[in-house]
Amino acid sequence: MSLFKNLFSKEKKETLDKGLEKSKTTFFSKLSKAVVGKSKVDEVVLDKLEEILVASDVGVNTTLKIIARIETRVAKDKFLGTEELNHILREEIAALLAMTNQGNDVEFTIPSDKKPFVIMVVGVNGAGKTTTIGKLASQFKKQGKQVVLGAADTFRAAAIEQLQVWANRVGVPLIKQQMGSDPASVAFDTLTSAVKQQADVVIIDTAGRLHNKINLMTELTKIKKVMQKVIPEAPHEVLLVLDGATGQNAFEQAKQFTKATEVTALAVTKLDGTAKGGVVIGISDQFQIPVKYIGVGEGVDDLQVFNKIEFVDSFFR
Repeated sequence: MSLFKNLFSKEKKETLDKGLEKSKTTFFSKLSKAVVGKSKVDEVVLDKLEEILVASDVGVNTTLKIIARIETRVAKDKFLGTEELNHILREEIAALLAMTNQGNDVEFTIPSDKKPFVIMVVGVNGAGKTTTIGKLASQFKKQGKQVVLGAADTFRAAAIEQLQVWANRVGVPLIKQQMGSDPASVAFDTLTSAVKQQADVVIIDTAGRLHNKINLMTELTKIKKVMQKVIPEAPHEVLLVLDGATGQNAFEQAKQFTKATEVTALAVTKLDGTAKGGVVIGISDQFQIPVKYIGVGEGVDDLQVFNKIEFVDSFFR
């Protein structure tokens, strides 16, 4: 169908296909077994499809929406064949993703009227937060943007060190203080420096602790307020980084962070090493927050802009 035409470059598309291979292979292996010996989509097939979607970490609520959509299609065509199920799934999941992810961006972009554009990155330790920040900085730098990083995760020396490694690798300045320093103070210094340098993009790392939601909320709120002393509308984006390989645990992380602060965009990482790619569909639907980036490999260029058309095409190809 015309909707599913390649928008990505051949190289980028191949990376996406490869990154989703485990999820795709596992899903279709189960789907093939579910429809074996069946000529049409009936209640038994739909029950098995429901089990497969839930097992693929799409999530119960989102799965029920997908099944309801397919039931509507079956009701219209009493003799809907199982060979059409793949095509129908592809259409209905794309339609569901379209409700949250309105754009079809293929490149890393920032608004031209906000300079510097401030991104505050949140997420638990180990989700790929620092790596995502480094890869984002690299992508923006390639576009000729001037990028400044801020190491406001001051509770782990390793976090500051890792960010410094990325800053050196990409060739962008990192504003940091000693471990244990006030994170809001680091954010303030970062924005002040970025304004002086007339930077285009500022990316602020924050601590990824969930053991005390009240402390997390207080800290993130303080960081925001202090940043707003320098740039009144900062942060322009709050990006939550989730580890796609954790499946349902990623839902829980999203739940906790959306309670602690306003999250405006999601990045789902580590999809290449897992069969849980369905988590992207469920998280996007359940939280009604656009997935902006996905990680489909370890390379710098393997952080991709999430494009719902290309994602569904690669998943169901």
